[in-house]
Amino acid sequence: MAPLLRKARRCRGVDLIAALAHFELVAPGPFDLEVEAGHFGGWPRLGDAVVMAFPVEGWRDSAAVLMRQRGTTITGDIYGGPGSDAERAWQQAMATVSLDVDGQGFAEVGRRDPVIGRLQAEYAHLRPVLFHSPYEAACAFVIGHRISIVQTRRIRQQMAEQAGATIEVDGTAFRAFPDPHALLRIESFPSVAPAKIERLHHVARAALDGTLDRARLRSLPEMDALAQLRTLPGIGEFFAQGILMRGAGLVDAVTDDDITPRAIQLLYALGERPNRAAILQRAEAWRPYRMWAMVLLNVWLRSQPPDVKGRRELRRQ
Repeated sequence: MAPLLRKARRCRGVDLIAALAHFELVAPGPFDLEVEAGHFGGWPRLGDAVVMAFPVEGWRDSAAVLMRQRGTTITGDIYGGPGSDAERAWQQAMATVSLDVDGQGFAEVGRRDPVIGRLQAEYAHLRPVLFHSPYEAACAFVIGHRISIVQTRRIRQQMAEQAGATIEVDGTAFRAFPDPHALLRIESFPSVAPAKIERLHHVARAALDGTLDRARLRSLPEMDALAQLRTLPGIGEFFAQGILMRGAGLVDAVTDDDITPRAIQLLYALGERPNRAAILQRAEAWRPYRMWAMVLLNVWLRSQPPDVKGRRELRRQ
């Protein structure tokens, strides 16, 4: 649907903006925005909408996207400054909830593999939720190294409040994480070690030169993309995989992690945890949505009590 463009105005230094554009999409395959938000999003709400605020790739401005669902129709109202790329913001928001992928064939995976089919039914064909961009994914991993998820989220929110764009919608202010230009201006930050600031600056420069562009990373062979990500200071194998899978969002990849083997062992009633070769063999039945199937396995295992989850291998960068 072609966007409807509207004008913006300013007051007291805060962007007071009518929606720049409105988009509609019929979900390509089963999709439930409330289920996605409940499992992954953590997004703020405004009425019946979930609100995503983020720097828009291209890095000219930030935007807030109000996403709603009515039946199978997904709508998006885009708010941002006069220089915002509304079309790109909408594409970025759709990618965040994996709506940029035709999921109509995912149900067939469940018919081929009854375990996946049961999880699809239990979790309403849950799709992966990504970071707003590979840039934000990389920043989150750098900030979160050796601290808790709660601490990481708090620091990211504080950075958004102090250095990110503020977009006001119907009297409510939403703050985006600092774009790469703003991140480069941060020389120090509470609870963030100088070494992490330096690494964040490398991430910002990689975003500005296009290295972290989502479309570019998706277009590369997986091993090439991972190798390029590992050239960033502080980004080892584990973080590179996270940026590629949870930032760029590969649909038919198989991560090498410590959760999937345990989930497969339990759900398929195996005597021991499968090795990498066995996982890859089993995952052949999940093509071309292997990552989506793995997300269901991971969500299921994370919902189990600690004694069922089993011991996790400690990952270090």
